[in-house]
Amino acid sequence: MNFSVALDLFPLLSGLLAATTCALLGNFLVLRKLSLMGDAISHSVLPGLVAAFVLAGSRNSGVMFLGAAAAGVFTAVLVEIIKKLGRVEPGAAMGVAFSVLFALGVLLIEQFARQVDLDADCVLHGQLEGLVWYGHPETWRDAFTPQSLAGVPREIWTQLGMLAGAALFVGVLFKELRIAAFDAGLATALGINASAMHFALMVVVAAATVASFEAVGSILVIAMLICPAATARLLTDRLATQVWLSLAAAVLSTVAGYTGASAIPALFNLPAVSAAGSMTVASGVLLVVAIVAAPRYGVIARVLHRRSLARRVLIDDLLGVLFRQREAGEPESSIQELAAAMPGRAVPEAVTLATQAGLVSRAGARVALTEPGIERGVDIIRRHRLWEHYLVERAGFRPDHVHDPAEVLEHLETSPPEGPVADPHGREIPSPPASS
Repeated sequence: MNFSVALDLFPLLSGLLAATTCALLGNFLVLRKLSLMGDAISHSVLPGLVAAFVLAGSRNSGVMFLGAAAAGVFTAVLVEIIKKLGRVEPGAAMGVAFSVLFALGVLLIEQFARQVDLDADCVLHGQLEGLVWYGHPETWRDAFTPQSLAGVPREIWTQLGMLAGAALFVGVLFKELRIAAFDAGLATALGINASAMHFALMVVVAAATVASFEAVGSILVIAMLICPAATARLLTDRLATQVWLSLAAAVLSTVAGYTGASAIPALFNLPAVSAAGSMTVASGVLLVVAIVAAPRYGVIARVLHRRSLARRVLIDDLLGVLFRQREAGEPESSIQELAAAMPGRAVPEAVTLATQAGLVSRAGARVALTEPGIERGVDIIRRHRLWEHYLVERAGFRPDHVHDPAEVLEHLETSPPEGPVADPHGREIPSPPASS
């Protein structure tokens, strides 16, 4: 095993452990719209850590965990108190809680700087680069000997235990966490204590934060609690799939960020940057890519969907006009007549699109419905008149006020209840087309 491998192995492994642990728990924060709670807890555990050390006089991991867990629960309780008594939105309550508690933690660090082996820079950025495998083995075969394992940094063992604990927590309580995340009322009705699930999650998030604090710092913890889960949320609607995608996003951003921390600055003859900061940037870049390119919820997909919907609505409006004129005994219409019946609409574009779809035929300036166009026109007018009837009979609209709302509703894929044979104006409601 060469020296460069021993130098990079544990910093990268520490980043991976922190990222996957936080991503696993972050899914439930994102689902509960409590993304800022991860930020709040990751900041508020700081005074808990310092207070635990001052009271116990020890940096024992158990003592530090208890301090962090107590701070996490206190933060969750404080947020609820501020939200209810102050009557403010959850985001504002969380913002107030974490900013005040983090400031308190910084003051405590400054006050006890000589006693506590913590500093603001360590808290923010961590010390990944300091996780070196001292006395590393010469070969991978010797890596698992007692002597080699004794040289593994303490932070790695802590993070491994935390990942195992978080995986066990989510695995055992997955059903309860899922139900409580989507519907706390339903969870209560099913005998699941939603409040207990909430505070249990806060405790585990606090534990994950303190397990990662020393190695990767609070910035990476905050990013990994939110970015991988938010990225996965844009890619799927299934929670189990979301969890796996979030873990993949965490691994990808960690590896890319760690590699890029030195490789990218080297291209410009610059010194390497913070590995934790680079991982955080990579997770943000991955989220931006998902925001832009996600197949269903991405910006590109939504723009294409809106464009497709606008074209469909334009064609439907054209077919509706042509079908009404056909009912009036005019099987063909001119472009000018259509433009007068569809003011403000791009009639030439509508005719071109409908012609390409085989719904209308065009001979010079005259336009007529084809057989498929007649069927679709029947469907459009039928839905329009059914909606007019529904708005008058069920919603209490006046008959002379229903045309414009029905113009919008006719484009919905669903239709109001069947039954009436005429609309409020006495016009016959067509029977469904034969192909429907």
